Amino acid sequence: MTRIALIHALKPSIPAIEEAFGRLWPEATLMNLLDDSLSADLAAQGSLTPAMTERFLTLARYAHATGADAILFTCSAFGPCIDACAAALPGIPVLKPNEAMIEEAIALAGPTARVGLLATFAPTLDSMPPEFPAGMTIVPCLAAAALTALNKGDGAGHDREAAAAATALQDCDIVALAQFSLSRAAGAVGAATGKKVLITPDSAVRKLQRLLGWKQAA
Repeated sequence: MTRIALIHALKPSIPAIEEAFGRLWPEATLMNLLDDSLSADLAAQGSLTPAMTERFLTLARYAHATGADAILFTCSAFGPCIDACAAALPGIPVLKPNEAMIEEAIALAGPTARVGLLATFAPTLDSMPPEFPAGMTIVPCLAAAALTALNKGDGAGHDREAAAAATALQDCDIVALAQFSLSRAAGAVGAATGKKVLITPDSAVRKLQRLLGWKQAA
């Protein structure tokens, strides 16, 4: 049985990635590790710190010790911390939340596309754009009110706020949703922009399947 460790810094990421696995790879065994104080500390401090990297390394090493075949981080604002985890655990796949989606964006729209990047957590718009190829034009867009609504349990309000913010991205070639939790608003964002919308959970699951050599039974 394939065991995937999912490491989260935001609670709303958990249902989104579990839904994607349930739909695309129900055979995988999942384990969830959540430290939502990481996102709060990043928001308060304004930048990543060596102490945050050490906290990520602790979580990743724990996941590896449980026998995980791969680790997927769902927190898009912590790219350098995840790079440190990948370097420390070279024996298994360690994925950033967005890397698979970025690969699919390049395949779909080309390496010089104009990409609208919609996020609900402001630090993501600092850390994630450098992950795209230099030839791509990244247009950042923050929908902070969407995350506020989701944290209050207002899913419909989250989707409305995300779609309203996304109308600023109508001149982009495609729209990428930076947070796993944003995937639930993909339909609303697509309707508001008229653009193809890429979501991180599905892309991540597909890449893990490829990396681990999983093939669906006939």
